[in-house]
Amino acid sequence: MKANFWKMLKRPIFVLAPLANVTDAAFRFIIAKYGKPDVMWTEFVSCDGLVSAGKEKLVIDLKYTEGERPIVAQFFGSKPENFYKCAVLARELEFDGIDINMGCPDRAVEKQGAGAALCKNPKLAAELIQAAKEGAESAGGRMPVSAKIRLGYNKDELDNWLPKLLEAEPAVITLHARTRKEMSLVPAHWDRIADAVKIRNDLESQTLIFGNGDVKDRHEAELRVRETGCDGVMIGRGIFGNPWLFSSKRDYKSVPLEEKLAVMLEHTFLFEKIFKGVKNFDLMKKHYKAYVTGFDGAKELRVMLMAARNVKEVQNIVELQLAR
Repeated sequence: MKANFWKMLKRPIFVLAPLANVTDAAFRFIIAKYGKPDVMWTEFVSCDGLVSAGKEKLVIDLKYTEGERPIVAQFFGSKPENFYKCAVLARELEFDGIDINMGCPDRAVEKQGAGAALCKNPKLAAELIQAAKEGAESAGGRMPVSAKIRLGYNKDELDNWLPKLLEAEPAVITLHARTRKEMSLVPAHWDRIADAVKIRNDLESQTLIFGNGDVKDRHEAELRVRETGCDGVMIGRGIFGNPWLFSSKRDYKSVPLEEKLAVMLEHTFLFEKIFKGVKNFDLMKKHYKAYVTGFDGAKELRVMLMAARNVKEVQNIVELQLAR
């Protein structure tokens, strides 16, 4: 494991966003196989939960394979002492980096003072970064710490709160270019990504700035880098049904339907193998909606897949479709 792998990557850097109940270990394995990004994130995991007696139920969300490297563990919480402990755990699990979620708008997360609630508490946000860095560097270890943020909570306060975060010297800050109040209801403000880069440069900070919001594919990501001067782009929702998203060799439109369905089935078997008895099989159905679109008979096939109760039924449906 490198002390700071970020410095060794060629820019621009294109990374996979952490999406709860989407980018789990099964889907990341598929993405790494068919269109690997430069860096991958785990789903976010509760720091408080990981240091509690019931942490075994959460550790599975930190499962990864060597093919996913570099792989970053993302945590959420609001207690510096727990971030220290989780950083130690991440180092023991040999992750390449740690990321702190400071942008999730989920009410249950915010009630803990975590996620997007940290936009209102930049002092605590900086303390969390520092605690995670100390944990990552304990006992002679080294691991870069990054953070994913928004422009602000009810209003854009980037000019005030980004400098305070930069004082904590995170390796990377990924800026989702909307406020918490805006959710994803308005277009991302990519002009503010350029402003974030300027703030970083004016402060002579070494922190990398990534942009996030509404980017559909690699081509658009490259355009955003040229427009803003950011160091990289994080892509999230575009990955649905398209594990080829980050590939420079394959375009989704050129992938035959037969291959898409075969990969969907491979994804399903892997989900069953990793999460049987742990996660509800219905979580796979949001993927089926994305895989099965844009061709004659797609609606009818989706209806059948939505009714499937297990991997065997999905296999039978796909094999029937492929035999036509």
